[in-house]
Amino acid sequence: MTDMQKRGEQMAVKQGIGLAIIAFAVYIIGGIGTFGGLILIFWMKNKNLWGWGEGRSIGYLFVCVGLCLSILGVLLMRLFRNRGLS
Repeated sequence: MTDMQKRGEQMAVKQGIGLAIIAFAVYIIGGIGTFGGLILIFWMKNKNLWGWGEGRSIGYLFVCVGLCLSILGVLLMRLFRNRGLS
């Protein structure tokens, strides 16, 4: 194995770890958004939320976007693992 091949493998490992961290962060942010949305739905039913709108409607938005981000994070983790990047 030449020096260039070793260097290329090390670069792939560093890139794979970075991509895995990004995928995991997207997954965590999605979970926080989902549970934050549920809290808004149940506790801020008819209250104005900083002039953005009713707490319930913002909560539904957070739940939907959070679920989408969680699914995206899981798919990215599976993709990177199956491609050998992490």
